[in-house]
Order: sequence, then structure tokens, then C-alpha cells
Amino acid sequence: MVEMSGGEDRNYRLGYAGDTLNTAWYARALLPEEWSVDYVTAVGDDRYSDEMVSFIAAAGIGTRSMRRIAGKRPGLYLIHQEKGDRKFTYWRDSSAARLLADDRPVLDAALKGADLVYFSGITMAILEPRARGRILSAVIAAREAGALVAFDPNIRPALWTSDSVMRSVLTAAATVSDIVLPTHSDEAPVFGDGSPEQTAERYLGLGVREVAVKDGGNPALIATADDRVMVAPRADVQVIDPTGAGDSFNGSYLSSRMAGLSLAASATAAHGTAAAVVGHKGALIERALLRLP
Repeated sequence: MVEMSGGEDRNYRLGYAGDTLNTAWYARALLPEEWSVDYVTAVGDDRYSDEMVSFIAAAGIGTRSMRRIAGKRPGLYLIHQEKGDRKFTYWRDSSAARLLADDRPVLDAALKGADLVYFSGITMAILEPRARGRILSAVIAAREAGALVAFDPNIRPALWTSDSVMRSVLTAAATVSDIVLPTHSDEAPVFGDGSPEQTAERYLGLGVREVAVKDGGNPALIATADDRVMVAPRADVQVIDPTGAGDSFNGSYLSSRMAGLSLAASATAAHGTAAAVVGHKGALIERALLRLP
């Protein structure tokens, strides 16, 4: 999406970001060079779509699977301060990304040969019901072909037509996933989870193999059927801008797991990445600012 941030004296900075793009950005920054990271979406045929594609490609993220939709535009959001916190105002109705799953053969081709497929609840929320079915079917096909599937519910109630539809779709997406990366504070009011442990158990009960429950400044809970690991974040974190913290955690955690690191080591690395991100303005920071080897 096009991001307009700042807003001091009504002066905004134009950038490009979004939850799945942020995760892809950090996965690309942290994976070895021989790995490839592609971003699957749909964009328009306007100037800002062109700039977005160029921006993503310059980060080393593949753009071959980004469909062009004639007459469409990217989504847009503004970030502003309200009562001491950052608030977001979105314009998504005419976004090309809402059509990303309209062509099943193109979607299948984009996922073919992937070692890991990552998607989010926001991905599902912006799609029409039939398109949600197509993307789940494509994900299942990729999984049956050998891909790991990771999913962040990334719950945003305002994007859904009803709470019941939201719960149903998010649950369906989790059941086709190997790794789920929820945020407990988002999950609790929607699913009634009384603790991060309950969030983890609910997803494990759906057949998910691995659950990484984020919980803000509290320890993350990493759970499998046979193991439970609590990993605390760094204590010396200076928060300047929390935007992208969870997405960067996801990108770092997944890249670490794909590189063969343990549950605890992957969560530790993810906390370190998120700590660096929240210490700078903006969701996307350069690898040199991550203070990682």
C-alpha cells in the first residue's frame, strides 16, 4: 500500500508498506543471498504502482508474481497521532490487491516450487469470499507439493463484515498452516483466549504444528505438540515507532526457522529484529540498522 506518514503541519512522507510486505522485507534482509523471496500481489497501471514495484525490486524481493490490473490503483493509508498513539486511516475499496486471487492459474504458478508460503488475516480480509476460497486452495496445493505454510491472523475487525465471518475465515486459514504467528492481545477479544497459552493451545488443537504467540513487551510463547518455550524480549529497547514490530518479528522468526535455528534461538533473533525496528521511524529499516551479523 501507499503509506503517508508524518503529518506535522500537514506535511506527509510518501512510502510503501503493508503487513505481508514488511514480513517479506525482513525475511529477505535476513536470509542468505542464495535464497529468493518473491512477493505475490496485484498492482495497478499507474505511476505509484510503478514506483511500488521498483521499490520492492530494489530491496531484492522478486516481483515476477505481481499482477498488473488495468485501471486499478494501490491502497492508501495515512498515519496520524491521536491521544498519544498512532492511528491509521485506510482507503482500500479500489485497491488492485483485492484482485490478487482472481486468477487461480496465475496464483498456482506464483506458488509453484516455494519452500515457504506466508499469508495473513489481512490478505484474507480484503478478498471477496470466492477469492478467499481460491487462495486457500492454492495454499493447500503448494503445501501438498512440499511447501511449509505460515500464517499470521493479524486481526483487524474493521476489515471484516462480521465477527463470525472473521472467526470462521481465520480458523480455516489456520487449519491449512504449519506455523501460525498470532498476537495474544488481538486474539483475546475475538476468540476469548484468557492467556497466551490458551491462544497457542487453540491453534495446536486445529492441527497447527508450531505456534509463535507474540505478546507485545511480554515474553513470546513458542509452542509445539511436544514443547513450550517462553522467550523474553530485550530489556534495553527504546521505542520510537512501534509500526511493523510484529511483521518484523515474523520475518525474522521464519527466516531463522528456515535456516535451521531452534525455536528459542529463532524467537530470540525475532525479538532482536523487532527491537531494532521499533527504535527507528517507519515499518521498514535497512539491514545495516538491524545490528545483526
